[in-house]
Order: sequence, then C-alpha cells, then structure tokens
Amino acid sequence: MQDINVLLVERCRQGDRKAQHELYARYARAMLNVAMRLVNDYGVAEDLLQESFVDAFTKIHQFKGESSFGLWLKRIVINNALNFLRKYQRQPLVVTDQFDEEQPHEEPDEPVYPYDVDQVHRTIQGLPDGYRLVFTLYCLEGYDHGEIGQILNISEQTSKSQYNRARKKIRELLNG
Repeated sequence: MQDINVLLVERCRQGDRKAQHELYARYARAMLNVAMRLVNDYGVAEDLLQESFVDAFTKIHQFKGESSFGLWLKRIVINNALNFLRKYQRQPLVVTDQFDEEQPHEEPDEPVYPYDVDQVHRTIQGLPDGYRLVFTLYCLEGYDHGEIGQILNISEQTSKSQYNRARKKIRELLNG
C-alpha cells in the first residue's frame, strides 16, 4: 500500500486531481477521527479536515517521504486542531506547568473492569481541554511525552503530570 501512496503523492505533485481525490478517500475518515478527538466538535473537525487536506495538497512539494504520507498528514491535522483550540476555544486552553513532585507511573491496584466503549469515549471527551489533549496525543495518537511537550509548548514532566491526572479523572468518572 505504501508504494501506491508514493505514486499518488507523485501524481499530486503534478497537479493530478484524481490522485488528490484518492488520497482523500484513503485518509479522510482516520484524519476526521484525529481532529474529532482533539476538538470534540464534529462540525469543527470536518472544517479542520478540509483545511488540512488543502494545506497538504498546497504544500505537497514539502513532503520529503521521510515518514509515511499518513503520518505527515496527521501532523498537519494535529497542528491545525491545536491552532484552532488556541485561537477560537471559548474556554482558553490551559495546560499548566505545575506538577506534583513525583508522578510515578501508576499500576492498577484493582482488576480491570470492562466498560462500554461509548461510555469511555464520552468520558474522555468530557475531560478538561489540557487533560484531554495530553491523554489523546499520548494514548490514541502514540506521541511520547517529550513530543507532546514540544507540540503543546510544555515540559515533558507537565505532559506526564497532565496524563496521570487525566487517567485519575477518567477512573473517577467511570467508577462514579
């Protein structure tokens, strides 16, 4: 599949609209999910998706192929979503640089309970913005805390602290 994407990117560089449509069809759903997890608003996520594809096709000559096209596009979506949150969010995005002295990685003391996927999703979406962003970038998008720190302009320790607080809040909300 990677070879097909390389060919499609090359065709996009030559202005081939059909190739753009094919890349859109391949990645739109996944990128919409990425945007939705970050902004928590379907209409805004759709707008960010469109904006991100326009950015990608406009800047396709900047894609060097050092990573997959999907990862490059995902980065554009995440950047656009974070820019939106910084600029238009009704409540300001607050990711504090305050953290507890030591936030050890917590191991569950209790057995894992099966939760309804929709319930977990709603719980994550209900987190404060800072917690939700760090949790989403770490757990769902696969970034490490150093990368999250760079993306959000916070320290790695703050990312870890926000992640641990998000996990604690999720547990509290799920367990009532």
